[in-house]
Amino acid sequence: MPHVLIPRAWRCHQAYQYLLILQDPRVLLSFSRVPEKRRQLKFVTGPGNLSYKSQVTTASASIIEIRSSLFLQGYSSQGLPIPVLWSFLGAFSPVLLRSFRDCLSGLRTEERAFSYVLTHALPGDPGHILTTLDHWSSCCEYLSHMGPVKGQILMRLVEEKAPACVLELGTYCGYSTLFIARALPPGSRLLTVERDPRTAAVAEKLIRLAGFDEQMVELIAGSSEEVIPRLRAQYQLSQADLVLLAHRPRYYLRDLQLLEAHALLPSGATVLADHVLFPGAPRFLQYTKSCGRYRCRLHHTSLPDFPAIKDGIAQLTYAGPG
Repeated sequence: MPHVLIPRAWRCHQAYQYLLILQDPRVLLSFSRVPEKRRQLKFVTGPGNLSYKSQVTTASASIIEIRSSLFLQGYSSQGLPIPVLWSFLGAFSPVLLRSFRDCLSGLRTEERAFSYVLTHALPGDPGHILTTLDHWSSCCEYLSHMGPVKGQILMRLVEEKAPACVLELGTYCGYSTLFIARALPPGSRLLTVERDPRTAAVAEKLIRLAGFDEQMVELIAGSSEEVIPRLRAQYQLSQADLVLLAHRPRYYLRDLQLLEAHALLPSGATVLADHVLFPGAPRFLQYTKSCGRYRCRLHHTSLPDFPAIKDGIAQLTYAGPG
């Protein structure tokens, strides 16, 4: 019976997201609580075709016990189609593999990616650093980054708007930060906020390796909910001409309303929101379309290295508080 050790951050909702990749009505997900604070996850697809059971404990390091019996029956009436099955295995295995590598090496994926950048990218060349990260994500370990297609959309919009000050919520490893910084006009400023201090440390090193100093790109480690109210007094940000929301979609609406409440959005400001289709931000989109203060446009894309999974960047133009 294979056992895989994974960190606490992995949760069953990620399995649900990967399950959505299948888009197959015969796949059933049941999620229920059982005694001793354990969670049980079951995937069922027709009698005897695919059975996947796991229990995830709430301890700091959880053990997933995988019991699977696969009977490939092609496109039979009750069987799971083979391409769908391999899509499931191909999408779900990176989660376990990444967690397993984290535990063995003591390093996160972002830290391993930065080590790769140090040995393969040209310092002071943001474009080459971005290309190196794309290569790492495609050929080594999947990196949950924006990807080159969205990056080009972001860079084009920044060049068109020529903002004097940009606010980014969700630095992650610094990938999207480099796209923004490359496109900024001289004298502009970028403030980027990352909640996780360990990830922020990786992003800080990557940004400096690309050649951007603290006068141009300032990284703030902290929760967006706590940082936004302090932007004016502590970081001398009176207003942001362009805002990128790239952290957790469930926080987009909260943080947008915080920006409005603290008058950090001037009339005509541009707000960009990533991942509005996958995993999705329906309440955020509903608010921006119904409140009457935003003009909305959606740039359709897909996830990097998963072209079948449709996603998009929402572009909002703020009309003012009235």
